[in-house]
Amino acid sequence: MRRWFATERHRIVTKCKKISLSIKGGLTRKMKKRLLVVGILLLAFALALPAYAQDFTIAMVVKGAGNPFFEACRRGGEEAAAELGFNFIFQAPATPTSEGQIELIDALIAQRVDAILVSANDPDALVPILRRAMDRGITVVAFDSGVAPAGRHMFLNQADMELIGRMQVQMLAEMIDYEGEIAILSATSTMANQNVWISWMLQELTKPEYEKMDLVGIVYGDDLREKSYNEALGLFRSRPDLRGIISPTTVGLAATARAIEDQGLSGKVALTGLGLPSEMAEYIRNGTSEAIALWNPIDLGYVSSYMAHAVLTGAIKGEAGEIVNVGRMGEREIVEADGGLEVLLGAPFVFDIDNIDEWADVY
Repeated sequence: MRRWFATERHRIVTKCKKISLSIKGGLTRKMKKRLLVVGILLLAFALALPAYAQDFTIAMVVKGAGNPFFEACRRGGEEAAAELGFNFIFQAPATPTSEGQIELIDALIAQRVDAILVSANDPDALVPILRRAMDRGITVVAFDSGVAPAGRHMFLNQADMELIGRMQVQMLAEMIDYEGEIAILSATSTMANQNVWISWMLQELTKPEYEKMDLVGIVYGDDLREKSYNEALGLFRSRPDLRGIISPTTVGLAATARAIEDQGLSGKVALTGLGLPSEMAEYIRNGTSEAIALWNPIDLGYVSSYMAHAVLTGAIKGEAGEIVNVGRMGEREIVEADGGLEVLLGAPFVFDIDNIDEWADVY
């Protein structure tokens, strides 16, 4: 019912605009008066609808509790909720597992929320439960780490996956003068975004300029601080000649930086990856990491919320080629990609000693 009211309001406002254009056209005075009356009545009815139209509930389900990256996503969702007037729910499983996410989504279906925003721990495991949500009329928007197309309406991709993977190799290569052993410390082996980025890292490493660089291992910290820390220690022990580590996960990157410092390896083992400037500022200032990259997770939560809300209100149908208004972020086009529909947030930003102080207090 809420979605019907929202759709009707959007349709009526559009009709009023058409009437306004007609009144400006070459009509008789009598016809203009009649159209004006109709327009006023329609607009009055439309203005009576927002109390129903805005009573949406949008829930955000992230990978795991206590992750600063997703706390920043939460801020973006809350910002969008304040601007658009919907109810916002934030939920995270105690540990980053698909089983925990499935349990939370099942409860949200029972609550009859209007939309679910999800960053998936496993792109395929969540499909059945999200299909059930979609069958109940719930709009599903994946963000950050995608769900297989069958389990969502749209995906907010943080940046071009190829660019993200390749640039991390390029950054580390410059730090170690394109020579030596390197390793990757990822999140979990099932996270879609991590695996796609790593596949592009491997592609980048086949180029001739990296012939003196040797990828000696890919390990997984499961996006848990202590496990990531211990995996880094394991790399130091097993590969004493290790020159550098790429960690494409905020939790893993911060944990690896701590491990490098604790082992007295700052300046000996280079580090880069995807990290929060607030968490990595100290390590960049003291030289443990020369540079990192990331998009703004606040924007991820903000834009994904706007996308879901646009579908709920009928502003868009969620089809390829449509332009969706995403508030302070402007407009984004919905495109076909990887068998589904997605919106691209934008290119990642590089943080180093020259700009880290500007961003450390932002997110």
